[in-house]
Amino acid sequence: MANLEEIIAEKTQQDTQWREQRQADRENIVAMQDAGIVEITSNPEMYVKYLDMQGDNPAYSVGNIALVMFQDPEATVFGTPERWKTLNRSVMDLERGKGVKIFARNTLGRGYRLTDAYDIRQTAGRDMKKIQLQEDTKEMSIALRTILNYSVVPVTTDHELPVAAYYDSKNMELAVNPSFSDSEAFSAIAAEVAHSRIHAKGVNTAYSRQEVDLDAQSISYILCRRYGVKCATPDLSRLADLYDGWEAPDRRYALDQIQNMSKQFGGTIERDITPQQRGRIPPQRHMR
Repeated sequence: MANLEEIIAEKTQQDTQWREQRQADRENIVAMQDAGIVEITSNPEMYVKYLDMQGDNPAYSVGNIALVMFQDPEATVFGTPERWKTLNRSVMDLERGKGVKIFARNTLGRGYRLTDAYDIRQTAGRDMKKIQLQEDTKEMSIALRTILNYSVVPVTTDHELPVAAYYDSKNMELAVNPSFSDSEAFSAIAAEVAHSRIHAKGVNTAYSRQEVDLDAQSISYILCRRYGVKCATPDLSRLADLYDGWEAPDRRYALDQIQNMSKQFGGTIERDITPQQRGRIPPQRHMR
């Protein structure tokens, strides 16, 4: 007769060890994530790399970007095997098991689980399509209109303005000089609209242009990177000072706000340029 008591005891021990190992792995990944975020917000070179990665991977969170950056420094565009499948690509057989760990939403319930992610160089399949905004095109006009629609203050034109766009926090209005090129306008307007939203019509009484300008410039840079628009690298001379004394969760929260706004702007641009085609779908005929 089988010794069920022994079998059950072994299973219980194995289950406990598995849960403990899973928890240890999770804690190690979270620690790596925090360390990565601290490094990003302390080192200008890493901050720019983060902005590039966020622009190339707009759907992924700050935490996952940090994890990929520090597990695979050569990574550019990454995704889970499931995500690559939706993009008509697949992980190459020789690369399976050589990915990095990121957090993904748990499909079987609430919360997140650890899963493997792979860089595009580890995959094969159809070329990826990206919207690239060019000068004097319909798509650029749509993108500029979309960004301006996100302004929470009145927008005016000012041909004497020395820059392409500027948010006046005192009068709470956004001035735009239409004499600049489309690319210059896109970059500047994205940053100044971000300023207007951060100020929130004066509701944010702690607003200071100097203190949040890096955030606004970062939002603009991410969008420019996402849509292939040339723009200057944000001024990072005060990066260390801006985050001095901040704990990892606070640094992450600040980056989350940047990512959320750039993702919101970018998602609407994409939907406005490539709207979903909707129509009546005929019912399926039953085979007899």
